[in-house]
Amino acid sequence: MQSGRASRTAEHMAFFRALESSAPGASRRCEDPFARAFLSTPLALVARAARIPGVFSLLASYVDRRWPGARTSGVARTRLLDEIVRETLAGGAEQLVILGAGFDSRAFRLPALRGTVVFEVDHPATQARKQALLRRAFGALPEGVCFVATDFDERDLERAMAAAGYDPSRRTLFLWEGVTNYLRADAVDATLRWCARAAPGSRVVFTYVNADVLSQPAKYAGTERLFATLAAAGEPWTFGLDPAKLAEYLRARGLELERDLGAVEYRRLAYGERSTSMRGYEFYRIAVARVA
Repeated sequence: MQSGRASRTAEHMAFFRALESSAPGASRRCEDPFARAFLSTPLALVARAARIPGVFSLLASYVDRRWPGARTSGVARTRLLDEIVRETLAGGAEQLVILGAGFDSRAFRLPALRGTVVFEVDHPATQARKQALLRRAFGALPEGVCFVATDFDERDLERAMAAAGYDPSRRTLFLWEGVTNYLRADAVDATLRWCARAAPGSRVVFTYVNADVLSQPAKYAGTERLFATLAAAGEPWTFGLDPAKLAEYLRARGLELERDLGAVEYRRLAYGERSTSMRGYEFYRIAVARVA
């Protein structure tokens, strides 16, 4: 991410959610009434135009041709992560820590989170932009959310969270979406080890990319344009993991792997038979682990 500027990729994910929220009701896979508030004027107008009958399909097709798999993978992962949040809270989690929150709106849109302590952790520039947009949309920052500004690469997460009132003795859900692929290996390692010091039964849910896409991008559809877009935004991918070694990697850091799903699998969960014709982003994955 370029110094002093909010994440462009965070806005792109908010755009995908806003666009999906404009889809015809029967085909809508997730709904985020707040996503449009985080968009620049051009993208907000596009998302609003998608409500016109017939326009959503045209816009979705254009996005899917330009960035194969990015939209459908993003929508499907939002849907699955929402389900995991609800399931984990119902199972007794007492607090939610959203690492690299970006323009995540779960704290405001998921009824299951009412009364739950929520910490939103992010880079100071992105968080400042988000807070400004929330104040513009609501007149004030929503209650019940603790904003924690930190840089994962600077390794000050533990200090920042302690100062914010995080209680490691309470069962916690850590949600780390769309972040690890932008970090250094030591930052990912330190963050997971910190999560593993939470109360037993806590869960860590994070996304990652198959390391193959970094060393052999030509194996995957659409990566040439994707990587060019990331480079232009100043947000190249720097970290990936081998799915075959993921359980071992997590175990060494005090975590036990519960589930590991690729984009093909979680698109199937979201879209059913329609997913068989969807291509792109097969390298993106969601891991669910628990504190051992």
